[in-house]
Amino acid sequence: MKHILILGANGRIAKIVERRLLAETNDYLTLVLRNANRLTVSQPARERVVEGDVSDPAVLARVMTGQDVVYANLAGHMEVLAQAITTAMQAESVKPLIWVTGSGLYHETAGPFGEWVEKVVGHASKEDTRRAAKIIEASPLQYTIVRAAYMTDDPQVDYELTQKGDPFKGTLVSRASIADLILKVIANPNQYQRTSLGISQPGTDDMLPQIKLMAQS
Repeated sequence: MKHILILGANGRIAKIVERRLLAETNDYLTLVLRNANRLTVSQPARERVVEGDVSDPAVLARVMTGQDVVYANLAGHMEVLAQAITTAMQAESVKPLIWVTGSGLYHETAGPFGEWVEKVVGHASKEDTRRAAKIIEASPLQYTIVRAAYMTDDPQVDYELTQKGDPFKGTLVSRASIADLILKVIANPNQYQRTSLGISQPGTDDMLPQIKLMAQS
């Protein structure tokens, strides 16, 4: 049994990860989010919900002790969050970190899709995520950064991975696929340690027009 700390537990990917961990493992989950009322615990013996701000060192210190893996799926000031989380993990000698972010972290997403992502997310926000990634990569942690294409709620699990330094493939990916990768990393963090993985659905290189329509709905 592992102890898994999920930061940003109300997120859609995090909820898929939670459900699958409860169904497929005997792991114990600590779920951190700003508003605890948003979560319904289905297995109280294996789940602890903590209400708090992940940027607060006191909150992180309270939940970090005894954890085996940290999975962070967050929004906000990412540089501040990355610094707080890496500091807390090092203080408690917790090494595996799964950090979910978007494509274009290294300007690896070419063409119209990469330009669209930078514009929609905002250059300042993308730069914030890049500074956060640099903090994580400069740390001694056994991190796995997951760089996701445009996310959908398609339940199908179908994805391919690219490594840091490779051009990003594809334009979209299901949250179910991202969750599947996260479960694989949780099961075997050593296999994926100190990697930055791009994730997308195969055969979706030219789907920006469809993505623009989805983004408007």
